[in-house]
Amino acid sequence: MNFKLFDARNRLEYKRELSVNFEENVVSFLNYVEGGIIYIGIDDKNKKVVGVKDVDLVQRQIADRIKNNILPQALGLFDIHVVNIDDVEIIKIVISSGLEKPYYIRKKGMSTVGCYIRVGSSNQQMTSNQIESMLKNRISIRLSNTISPRQKLTFRQLGIYYSDKNLLLNDEFLYSLDLFDEAGKYNYLAYLLADENGVSIKVAKYYGKNKVNLIENEEYGYRCLITATNSVLEKLRVENKTFAKITPTTRLERKMIDETALREALINAVVHNDYSHEAPPVVEIYSDRLTITSHGGLPKELSQENFFRCRSMPRNRELMRIFKDLGLVEYLGSGMGRILEVYDESIFSFEDNFMIVTFPFDDGFTLSNDNVNDNVNDNVSDNVNMDDIKIKIIQCILENPSITYNQISENTNISKATIVRHTKVLMENRYIKRVGSDKSGHWEVINKENL
Repeated sequence: MNFKLFDARNRLEYKRELSVNFEENVVSFLNYVEGGIIYIGIDDKNKKVVGVKDVDLVQRQIADRIKNNILPQALGLFDIHVVNIDDVEIIKIVISSGLEKPYYIRKKGMSTVGCYIRVGSSNQQMTSNQIESMLKNRISIRLSNTISPRQKLTFRQLGIYYSDKNLLLNDEFLYSLDLFDEAGKYNYLAYLLADENGVSIKVAKYYGKNKVNLIENEEYGYRCLITATNSVLEKLRVENKTFAKITPTTRLERKMIDETALREALINAVVHNDYSHEAPPVVEIYSDRLTITSHGGLPKELSQENFFRCRSMPRNRELMRIFKDLGLVEYLGSGMGRILEVYDESIFSFEDNFMIVTFPFDDGFTLSNDNVNDNVNDNVSDNVNMDDIKIKIIQCILENPSITYNQISENTNISKATIVRHTKVLMENRYIKRVGSDKSGHWEVINKENL
C-alpha cells in the first residue's frame, strides 16, 4: 500500500515514525513561505503506509515537542489529524508559515545550527544573513504582547464555552491561553475575550445598491469575541433567505449565499483581522450583494497566489488556537477551501489595509413566497396584523416625513425591529421610498391607492 502525492514535494515530509529530527522539519516549514505537511507513519523511501500504533500517544508527543522545543511559540500555527488509509492510521501535521520568523530549536538557539528552512524537498540550516534578514522583517506586534486597555476583566463566557466542549479548566486556564503579557498584565487577546470590552462587529443593511439609504445598523459585541461572532453568525443565518426562480420545467430554490461559505468567510474575517487599530470586521448587506470587510489586508509574506492555494499564515495565532479549541475553525486553511469550492477568486478584493469578500446574489432569483410570508408576519406579541402595521407606519410618515424608526416605534408601541422589517417590505413593494441619507433624508409615500 503506497501513498499518493497530493501536494508539491517541497511542502511534504514523510516519517516512518516520530524521529529525533522532527523539530528540524517543523522549524523548516514555519520559516518557509508556504508552510508544509508532515506525515508520520509513511516510509519516506517508498511512500509505503506503515501506520502509527498508538496515535493518541504520538499526537500528545508531537504537540508537546512543538510547544516545548521551538521558539517563538508556534501554538495556533499547526494542526494534528489522524488519517485512515485502508484501515491503517497515520498522523498528518499541517504547519503554517509563521509571522515571527526566524523560528528555531530552543536548545540550539537562534543560530545557524538552530534555524532551518525548506529548500526544495530538504531541510537546510539557515545562514547568518538569512537569520538577520528574517529578524529585521519579523512582525512582533501581536495580541499577546499588546497590553489590554482595561485590566479589570472577567471571563465567565469564555469559561462556559470551554466547559461545553468538555475541555478541562484549572487555575492555569488563563495562562495556558496566553491571556497575559510578559509583565503579567492582561493583553489584548484577553481584552477581546473578556465578558465586557469596547469591540463590536457592525452589521449594516441598505436599501438599494449603495450606502445612501441605511435601514438597519446593528452592533454585535462589547462582550467576549466568541459570543459576538456567534451572534453575527445567527444574524447572517436569518438574513440569508431562500430565493426562488421559475423555469419552464421546474421551480428552483436556493439560499442567497452558500451557508458554509458565508460562515467560513465571517470566521476568517474575525480570526485574521488586524485589531491593532481597534477596528473589527464589518458586514454590509445591499439589495444585490453582501460584503465582509476585515482590516489588515494580506500579511506581506503571503502572496495572493498562495492565499488562493489555501496556504495559511494566521495573523492572530493565539486567537486562531482558541477558535480551533471551540470548534469554530476546523483546521488551517480549511475555511478558504470551503469558500473556493462554491465561489471563484473574484469575490475577494485586496487593498493595502483591507480585505473584502463580496457575495453577489444570483440574477433572476427573487425572494421565495415562504420568506415573504415570514417577513410580513409579525412574531412579536403585539397582536397586530401586517395590514395594521403597514397603515400605522404610513400614517406616521404622512404626518412627519422626517420621522425616524425610533419615533415610529414610540408612536405605535411596536418594537423597532418590527418597524424596520415591515418598512423594508413597504419599500420593496414600492409603497414608500427613502430620499436622501438616513440622518438628513426623508420618507415619501408613493403608492397610496393599494393600501
